[in-house]
Amino acid sequence: MNGLTEVTIAFETSHLVFPSLIAGVLAILGLAILIRERRSIAASGGYWRETFAKMDKLRFLGTMALTVLYFSLMVPVGNVWPNTGLGFLICSIPYVFLSGLIFLHDRGLRAVAPVAITALVAPTLVWWLFTDLFFLTLP
Repeated sequence: MNGLTEVTIAFETSHLVFPSLIAGVLAILGLAILIRERRSIAASGGYWRETFAKMDKLRFLGTMALTVLYFSLMVPVGNVWPNTGLGFLICSIPYVFLSGLIFLHDRGLRAVAPVAITALVAPTLVWWLFTDLFFLTLP
């Protein structure tokens, strides 16, 4: 009876419980969608062929590459200054700036200046909010 009032937490793996549950629910829902919509999915080849032919491949693939690079570099950069959130800040500024540049049609100084200001201010504000107000550590 004494063991019923004790709780032990394995801190090495406890943070993985909720994401694992969400991943399982999403996998089950995805499988249900695949089963229910199998005919329309099988017949959608022409639609996707047309979509890929018309899409802006530079912007799409550039954004995908930037995002993978951003998430890949954040932890190693953050490990240089652990528990400060500088990995987030140092990686987010160029990510926001380059993402903005990818989607600009006119890349003159008047168009690039707001992107540069946003790239400096937004990540710095988020970093400050999490670090000083919420006392949460970013990568």
